[in-house]
Amino acid sequence: MASFRKAYQIKQRLAANILKRHGVHGIGVGLSDPRRPGKGAAIILYASALAATAKSNQKASSKRKPINCAKLQTKLGVPVRIVRSAGFHKHSSSESVRFRRRIRPVIAGYSVGTPGASGTAGLIVTKRKCGQNRYLLSNNHVLVNENSNRCSKTLQPGGADGGTVRTDRIGELHRFVRLSKKRNNYLDAAMAKPLRPALLNPRYAVFGTVPGHLRSYRVGDRFKKVGRTTGIRTGRVESIHTDIRVGYGSYGNLGTITFKNQSVIRGNRPVSLSGDSGSVWLTRRGNLAAAVNYAGSADGFLSISYPIEWFMQVFGARVATPSSHQRRKCHALHRPGRSRLRNYAFTQPLPPKLLRSIRPITAEHCPPKCRR
Repeated sequence: MASFRKAYQIKQRLAANILKRHGVHGIGVGLSDPRRPGKGAAIILYASALAATAKSNQKASSKRKPINCAKLQTKLGVPVRIVRSAGFHKHSSSESVRFRRRIRPVIAGYSVGTPGASGTAGLIVTKRKCGQNRYLLSNNHVLVNENSNRCSKTLQPGGADGGTVRTDRIGELHRFVRLSKKRNNYLDAAMAKPLRPALLNPRYAVFGTVPGHLRSYRVGDRFKKVGRTTGIRTGRVESIHTDIRVGYGSYGNLGTITFKNQSVIRGNRPVSLSGDSGSVWLTRRGNLAAAVNYAGSADGFLSISYPIEWFMQVFGARVATPSSHQRRKCHALHRPGRSRLRNYAFTQPLPPKLLRSIRPITAEHCPPKCRR
């Protein structure tokens, strides 16, 4: 039986080369048999058609040569499980009409975006040290104009749902993490500042108050969320520490870029379709924020997300709570025991050195004549 630590170490060693292989979209760590967790860990490969043997592909180039799963498993000494997928793509731009309408004050789960696109308002957050200002958490490609720091106006509902600058402007881009074509990415993240604090209500559609966030979660955990497109959905963590290639198309001229150590969450129904980007997964019990969705498979059954702890670390933020909850600890979160730290069955906080390299960019303020 393979340990998660061993599976993680092998995945780290293989990831760069295996992601270059034709038809392979991601490599992560999950359960060898989801129905029998006691069987231990496995390398999870997200890929399109894979050949059963290498014999019939001797003339293929190394990049296009299909993977022989049985041979790879024998070589590595760790189970290898294939999850068929046609590739992953950002999802901003259609099913639930309810969460695409205008709502004031704005709460998490509803349509938000720029004049040209719509995603989901993920969560209302504030500064870590008991700050009174409120901000809106979502994705870079939901709140930012083409991955640049120029003026980006925030609308609710987003432009794809009929929102206009004249009638639906609620704020502007405040800070974001720039996505990179050349370097590994870790989070697709941005936060918007409202024109007035009263425009944001620290609540989550359907589920109510979010009292804090998880610092870590594990393979097999069950979550729930509300997204602009799919509405109310549930899912289970299928893999973590997943290095994955995500297509951004023409957005910011990015094309397809690589993300490290992401989480893949599977639903029994579509959980991540166009417009669901930015939605935040909560724990089934307790409503603790867990992960931020930003992409998915073509059929929507797989959500590509990152731990919300990373957002809180990078932006120095925490979950905003209603005034009636202000007596609670400012850092309302679930702190894992020491046994979880460096336990590769769980997601991990960003290490200090990596955290210092991920610096949020402050956006340009929109000129007064554009703020109307």
